[in-house]
Amino acid sequence: MRPLQRLLATVTRRHDEDGSAVIEAVVGVPAFMLFVGLIIFGGRTIMAHQAVESAAGDAARTASIARSASDASGTATAAGAASLKNQQVQCITQSVTVDTAGFSAPVGTPARVMATVTCRVNLSDLSVPGVPGSLTVTESATSPIDTFRGKTR
Repeated sequence: MRPLQRLLATVTRRHDEDGSAVIEAVVGVPAFMLFVGLIIFGGRTIMAHQAVESAAGDAARTASIARSASDASGTATAAGAASLKNQQVQCITQSVTVDTAGFSAPVGTPARVMATVTCRVNLSDLSVPGVPGSLTVTESATSPIDTFRGKTR
């Protein structure tokens, strides 16, 4: 008789747990989806910061080898925009500003140029609670100006 009692106890326990998988799924799936959304948000944020930082470095390096302040502004702005495009960053708005005050230093005197790149990244497609619709990322980089920029051969 003991084996029969064990079988009845097992069958009874199984009936007590009916529906628990559904409740676990109702609680677990939305929490998992929120977690996945936050991971995607973090990944996009990190990628945007790296891309904007790289674009600022490219703009500063490009400006540093220019012969004049006006050339530096134009080439740096184009280089920063091209860098963002090459890295496939989808900016809602973007801007590249260049501080060319170092070009007023006499030729042969060490000076620096600074480029600042700002990109507003679209995040509205994530639909995660608490995540903003867009994120503004700003990074700056400096580069030494070519000391011999005015010398000709």
